[in-house]
Amino acid sequence: MSKLSPALKSLIKAAHSRPGPVPAPRQIQSIYSKIEEEATARKLGRPSWLGISTAATMTMNSPESMVALYNSSTKSKSESESVAIAEFMREIGLKCIGFNGIPRTINMLNAFRADLPSSIASSLNTKPTRFPDPSNIESINSRGRELWNAIYRPLETKLEHKLGDAHPDLPVFIINTEYGGLFTDPPRKTGATVGRITTSLVAVTCLRAQQGVGPQVLSHVFGLRKAWEDGTWKQEPEAGEEEGIKWLVSDEGCTWVLEKVDELVAVLGGGQGSTFAPVKSKL
Repeated sequence: MSKLSPALKSLIKAAHSRPGPVPAPRQIQSIYSKIEEEATARKLGRPSWLGISTAATMTMNSPESMVALYNSSTKSKSESESVAIAEFMREIGLKCIGFNGIPRTINMLNAFRADLPSSIASSLNTKPTRFPDPSNIESINSRGRELWNAIYRPLETKLEHKLGDAHPDLPVFIINTEYGGLFTDPPRKTGATVGRITTSLVAVTCLRAQQGVGPQVLSHVFGLRKAWEDGTWKQEPEAGEEEGIKWLVSDEGCTWVLEKVDELVAVLGGGQGSTFAPVKSKL
């Protein structure tokens, strides 16, 4: 029982199932640089453009492109700043679990760390900060509830009830484990922080790149705008200047985000779309 037949192993690895990671297209680094340039011109900070590019690359399952993005982002940067960029990118990757699932985050982050310069990899934080225990569980749940309400108001309660109708534990898991335990950052002195604006950008990016989940894309576009309306964008000043964030949440800014994600999906997917999308079986 421990061995698989050659036919079964061949089927698992069949080309039509696209079982492996997506290779880096030749032009990917120039596209990353263009996104950075356009965002900077609009007075958006590094968390914004790097959050979009990292989340799209994670969703498209391209470890080689993730390294190309890191190399592009750390050009002429000091070692300490390069470490901070790597920390930020892998924190984005962790949050992608909530939209893309665990498997590709495992594969992407393992490959990403393996390809980092040894001096950078050895400098990354190794202390976990999200372990729940009796002393912090209430604060985790509270953070989750606060972010949930901020994104979905004034429909937060209605949506929670709708999820509960689908399965009583669905809103419990989403609000406490994902929004509280994953999408919000715990108080800590190590690792990277991903703020309110960037978290919404990651949500929009992953869901758009994933394809097939338009209602969720719409919800998180509204969630991004609400960060401006309630002033929580100020909690993440690194994401951009006031003028930049105001533009980002406008129709023009949101259109730019979706178009940049579409560009990355087109290039990384070789015109075939996301690996989340249906593929034509040869069977």
